[in-house]
Amino acid sequence: MSLKATKKLIKKLDALIVDGNIGEPHFSDKSIKTFPLDRNGFKLIRESESKRKLFFVDGGNQEIIGAPNFSLQLNRISFGIWSGKNRISEGKIPRKFEFFSATHSSFRDEEIHYDTTAIAAIDEFEKFIPDERDLSFNSLDRTVMNGNSRADIGRVASIARRFAEWQFANILIENEMEYGDVLVLDGTLQSAFTNERKYLERLYESARKKGVVITGLSKTSSLFTTTGLSLLGAVNELAEEKTISREWYYIVAESQSVDHNVVIFFLKLNKASERIFRYEVQREKFYNLSDNELVEIMTLLVKNSSDATFPGYPYGLIDVDRLARVSYDEIEYYRGMILSQMNELGKWRKFSRHIYASDAHSILNILVG
Repeated sequence: MSLKATKKLIKKLDALIVDGNIGEPHFSDKSIKTFPLDRNGFKLIRESESKRKLFFVDGGNQEIIGAPNFSLQLNRISFGIWSGKNRISEGKIPRKFEFFSATHSSFRDEEIHYDTTAIAAIDEFEKFIPDERDLSFNSLDRTVMNGNSRADIGRVASIARRFAEWQFANILIENEMEYGDVLVLDGTLQSAFTNERKYLERLYESARKKGVVITGLSKTSSLFTTTGLSLLGAVNELAEEKTISREWYYIVAESQSVDHNVVIFFLKLNKASERIFRYEVQREKFYNLSDNELVEIMTLLVKNSSDATFPGYPYGLIDVDRLARVSYDEIEYYRGMILSQMNELGKWRKFSRHIYASDAHSILNILVG
């Protein structure tokens, strides 16, 4: 693209995006009650001492080998405990666990279904794995479909990791967390897939018994305002107009849906950072928190978001993402092991005819470089 074309493109985009009228928050889910965007809606996060601990949880997965009718994946979930900037040693359960999953297609009831089998890397991890009965989906289930197309088996295969995060978080509450502690999950607190709600409800029930606060922080936000602007960008514009020079939180909306029962915030967790993030708190617990208790939680997040590598984003989430991330080197190692076993058991021809149905793209990548 030439410099002239680039300048022309930017000028056109500049004319199309008008910052003057930011509008109001817009959610496609009509069960969500939004609050008007107001310069006076910002709450400054003042310094507060707290004995609460932050527990961060995240997961990762990668396909080891796959075809249109099966997908073998490595899944890993990790957690970390922090008090402000300080990491706390874990106690009763391992800091991370791994399991393998095998998702395959079958034809029954006149339709294609996807079923997943999960196998713990070691016996000790069996209790962290979701129930296989919850990992069976009709490929035309609206919660797993890609738009109007049949669900992709790789997308369905990743659900095992998602359910395992909820399962692991629940066991974490029961075994490690104490009254007032805060669980911070990566992403929103919304159950999106069939069978997922039971895991979230179980998590909330354990949190009620222990007096634990369930929250979720998202790295990105695709929400809009009623004038088509990004909602996160609109709130950031309001903050700049108000010339806020320190950390803040802003309550945007609340959802009373059984699948997404939360209060939605935007947060700025480091005054030196230009980034703000979406943050959710379980709605029932939020309305039972005093102003001082909410400030305690926000203060802990601010203290945890001062690392120079990504100021304004909790280091606890960076840490568990690093631990949970599945590397390509690991996948290559397990791929070699699995292919070797297929060959040794005399099953390579059986599986290869399916693998060859979908690997042309990867071969082209190797040829092109």
